Amino acid sequence: MTSPSAKPLAAAAIAQLESDGVNTLIGTVVNPAGLTHAKAIPLRKMGAFADPGLGASPVWHVFTIDQTGIVFSDATGVVGDQRIRIDLGTLRILGDGFAWAPGGFFDQDGQPDPYCSRGALARVERRLEDAGLTALVGHEMEFVLVAPDGSQLPSHLWAQYGLAGILEHEGFVRDVINAATSSGVSVEQCHPEYGRNQFEISLTPQSPIAAADHLVLMRVIVGRVARRYGMRVSLSPVPFAGSVGSGAHQHISLKRGKTPLFSDSSGAHGMTSEGESAIAGLVAGLGEAQGMLCGSILSGLRMQPGHWSGANLCWGTENREAAVRFLIGGGSNPLGANVEVKMIDPSANPYLATATILGLALDGIERKLTLPKETAVDPSSLSDQQRSEIGVTVLPTQQSEVLDRLDKSSLIRGILGDAPVDATVAVRRYEHETYGHLGPDDLAEKFRMAWSV
Repeated sequence: MTSPSAKPLAAAAIAQLESDGVNTLIGTVVNPAGLTHAKAIPLRKMGAFADPGLGASPVWHVFTIDQTGIVFSDATGVVGDQRIRIDLGTLRILGDGFAWAPGGFFDQDGQPDPYCSRGALARVERRLEDAGLTALVGHEMEFVLVAPDGSQLPSHLWAQYGLAGILEHEGFVRDVINAATSSGVSVEQCHPEYGRNQFEISLTPQSPIAAADHLVLMRVIVGRVARRYGMRVSLSPVPFAGSVGSGAHQHISLKRGKTPLFSDSSGAHGMTSEGESAIAGLVAGLGEAQGMLCGSILSGLRMQPGHWSGANLCWGTENREAAVRFLIGGGSNPLGANVEVKMIDPSANPYLATATILGLALDGIERKLTLPKETAVDPSSLSDQQRSEIGVTVLPTQQSEVLDRLDKSSLIRGILGDAPVDATVAVRRYEHETYGHLGPDDLAEKFRMAWSV
């Protein structure tokens, strides 16, 4: 529930925000299909947006990516009402009279709604705290610049990670970094990616909820700046069939007190025994979690060996073909040793994805799982026998198979709760049942802008 001080806090903040030129506040939530929803209010109504919140139908949790579909159920139907409450402590100024804050779903009595993705991450973060652990999460945001109608932009000078990409879009790059800095978002780096007109922005690691909030805010910032330059941003996992897809990789690090779990110890590559078990938990559970991390109708087109998408279920040090990539700490990595989960793509709800990843790591620690053998080479270079000996498998690409495994997973349901899993499976099965007959070109065309903001 919102604290009793929310209303005084809002009243005190309004005067300062007005002096900064703010007159409109946008609050956002992200649903299980990965869609970002919003409400906008006059700044003077900010206190009401925080407590008791603004009304929203339960069907917000099951809007689908085709702009028309709703997956009704007994819990997500036309009857009932919820409240979206913004978190005033995370409010940020966007500029041009706008401010932004993330929201969460609550019932009319102020209790957290079980379908709320931000609430699910909060529950996992509390579980970590109860276990004496703290986590930092660093998000990578990959996207492709397109024309306002979604068509491909020219790319005559584009080269993979090339300087020409920055110079061709230098105003866009400069304004994105300036806007992020002004809004309090810390950017580690921004660079052209492998695909044409594709960029990646890496955000500074933060606590789990703050990190997910800033990723959503960064999507807002990038979308606004792109519009000023007559462009739009595609957050599709595969904007153009046959081209490089976009990931949404997450880096995590864990500590027990002041002791890092992934460095400064005597285990593999300096890990503690708990660090080894955390990675073991990820490798053991990612197959069941795939539908939560990359379960959209387009995700399977990206989940291919050779695409650095984490299609091989294994772990390896600096191995970009492994689903779990271990990064060693030290002088060349001032942020410290951490683990990157590569299979996540932009169609995933970032709050649920982070909750899933941290929940799997905690499950490995609690069960004291043994670290499997490391994959130190490109898994594609191994024979079938070698892959079998070290337990490397290729993740499936068929959406129906991915969703069936998620639906039946007591592990993921135990981490997130039944409601988020049921809603995710429902909206993704709608995608498969309605559009599964389409080929890659038609799917990419139809859903290129589905997750854009």
